[in-house]
Amino acid sequence: MQPVLYGAVTGVLLCLTFGTVFFSLLQNSVENGYRAGIKITLGVVVCDAIFVICALFGTSFLPKINNFEHYVTVVGVVFLIAMGLANLFKQTPQLAYPKTRFGNFMVYFSTGFLLNGLNPINFVSWVTLAAYTKNSLHYNFAEQTSFMVASLFGILLAESSLAIFAHRLKRFFTPRVVTIFNRTTGMVFLFVAAQLVYTRLYQPLLSWVHW
Repeated sequence: MQPVLYGAVTGVLLCLTFGTVFFSLLQNSVENGYRAGIKITLGVVVCDAIFVICALFGTSFLPKINNFEHYVTVVGVVFLIAMGLANLFKQTPQLAYPKTRFGNFMVYFSTGFLLNGLNPINFVSWVTLAAYTKNSLHYNFAEQTSFMVASLFGILLAESSLAIFAHRLKRFFTPRVVTIFNRTTGMVFLFVAAQLVYTRLYQPLLSWVHW
């Protein structure tokens, strides 16, 4: 039971890093209802599940692409900048989303999936956890799997709770408060994009030029 307990706690803590997923989850839950937040959460968890599989089984089954991490980072930066600018210059709190159930689900699901997946730091975090549980905690494969699955359930529970909690506070979010919150969310997206550019693109390039 220890790996399950540690994994669940780790999953909850991973949700409280106040990154792009956190702010997007709160924003959409307030503006569009808790179901929107839960759909974003499902996208995040599915993406994390893919990362977990890669972390546990290795990435040998993935196609070899030179500078793959750099390409992902560039796409992630563009995606974050687009979302950041959209939030900064948004005129009205309400977003226009597809009316069909499937279209509605896919918009929110893909938002969570992409926000989580296009940040290389998230993948590195799961690889680090896999290495830590194996080398430091000396978990066998079954215990590692239990830890990771419990972490995913912890993320699902914590982020779904955030979505419901945020929606219940909707009456406190006046148009002015929502506008400020949108601006803050946009600034967070742009900050993370700048951080990715500096740590994942600029510093490696500077090291290569220096070498």
